[in-house]
Amino acid sequence: MTMEPKPDLPPNQFHDWYNNEHGPSRVRMPIFDNGFRYRATDLNGPGKGMPEWMAIYDVPDMSEMVIEPYINLRKPPIQSQRERDTMKQIAVDRKFYDLENSWQSEKFKRLEDVDAVGEGNVMIAVILVPHPGQKEEIDKWYIEEHVGLLQKVPGWLRTRRFTSSSVDPRDETECIALHEYSTKNGLGGPEFQVAITTPWFNKIFEIAVKEKKRRAYELAYTFGRGPRDLSVLHDPFTSYDKRTSTFPPTKTSGGAIESYITTPDGAVLSYRLEGSTDPEAPVLVFSNCVLVDWGIWDSFVTEFLSSSGNQKYRILRYLTRGRTKEYGKSKVNLDVLSSDIVCLLDGLRIPQAACVIGVSLGGATVLNTALKHPDRVSKFISCDTNANSPSGNSKAWGERIETAKKEGMKNEHGDAIVGSQLAEATTRRWFVADNYDDPAIEPEIRRVKDMVIHNDLAGFEASVEALFDYDIRSKMETHQGQGIFVVGGSDGVLPDTMKTMAQSLGTNGTMCKVVSNAGHLPMVERPKEFSKIVSDFLA
Repeated sequence: MTMEPKPDLPPNQFHDWYNNEHGPSRVRMPIFDNGFRYRATDLNGPGKGMPEWMAIYDVPDMSEMVIEPYINLRKPPIQSQRERDTMKQIAVDRKFYDLENSWQSEKFKRLEDVDAVGEGNVMIAVILVPHPGQKEEIDKWYIEEHVGLLQKVPGWLRTRRFTSSSVDPRDETECIALHEYSTKNGLGGPEFQVAITTPWFNKIFEIAVKEKKRRAYELAYTFGRGPRDLSVLHDPFTSYDKRTSTFPPTKTSGGAIESYITTPDGAVLSYRLEGSTDPEAPVLVFSNCVLVDWGIWDSFVTEFLSSSGNQKYRILRYLTRGRTKEYGKSKVNLDVLSSDIVCLLDGLRIPQAACVIGVSLGGATVLNTALKHPDRVSKFISCDTNANSPSGNSKAWGERIETAKKEGMKNEHGDAIVGSQLAEATTRRWFVADNYDDPAIEPEIRRVKDMVIHNDLAGFEASVEALFDYDIRSKMETHQGQGIFVVGGSDGVLPDTMKTMAQSLGTNGTMCKVVSNAGHLPMVERPKEFSKIVSDFLA
């Protein structure tokens, strides 16, 4: 798809729509392998007949492009009003092509892979319309001479040739070649001049080519399965299904994106991304305990980002599997929960989290993630948790599930939820007794209690199984990464338990920080103290 925005279209409106709505909505569909945006570089002068912007998507089966669900993306209500308004201000030419040939260098990297984040390329797009009966001659020239000469140009990575697809209603055959080079290359150099001055080259363009278009582009953006571009947020936006919203920065707060990633087994992981607008800014990932949402970190995030030294970070929070009824098909355990963090990192094209921070079940999750995926996690902070499930854990949680079932509370959609009885008992257990009725903290406790009440009951029952039977102590002994443990000073036996965990991490042990006058959720009861611990550790 090629695009030429009108001069009066605000750049951020164009980029926000494409990077955070249009592109991700395509790439998260199973029929798309990837998606890229390219911008013209005009390194050899303006391109003939080619616009400034080009988007490329690889699709395994072109027949999927003319049936639902793809065609529904371009119709209300799925197509947003923002998309309709923006498209009116863009000259768009959408074309479908079938792959015919592909050649690649040993140095070629798939730019959609997360380990290629930060790398770019230069793309030379050449469109040829053959004279009647001359396509085979063009094919022969490409295969027998032209690509072989291009492979000698320094920096050449890949050449792919396509022909207008059978799903495209246009009568005239059109061929497109996409030549990819590294950012440092020999385009225009002697090897390239040889490739475009041979007798056969001249003959092809004299007798076989009816029309030629050519332009040089450079990679501008690679889409992931979730929107992530905080640097271009323009107007507030909410998708038709309410699953994606963007919040531009204001005088009092920075911008944010809320959307979702779907795991391979069908779990929907809603997330909130905020903080630095730098697309390469380090990312902190926060993992919740059972029965709550990412709001437990609100006061901490506000405190943390109030420090100028912490504004270099992006903050990624998400709903742990089991918060909603879309908890997937897998039996939930710590390995599955750790794979969810990796899935989020992949979907948002984050090669490595600067730090993963979790509490309770989230504390065990981030610890296990650091142990099992050390290449994806630089540091971890594990809070108010245990390296192995205590005896009687399954019995205790089973009794809590039965309490919720007996109450039989449902939400406005008729789905069973945890309800107020278990919520009252749970929050009483989580917070320091003297703080429970403290006017300064009570509103926060009431918010947490409301989160517990409205947790999906089936999701709770499925996710809590991760706490029944696990033991990751042996993995801790050989861990070489950086991490610390944090615990509320009034959280039962956990202060002593976590001091022992800290001593057993790696060969030299690590720190255990105790937050005084706090229970199971120190980031809620003591956000300022918790923020200082996190800031000091990251520094």
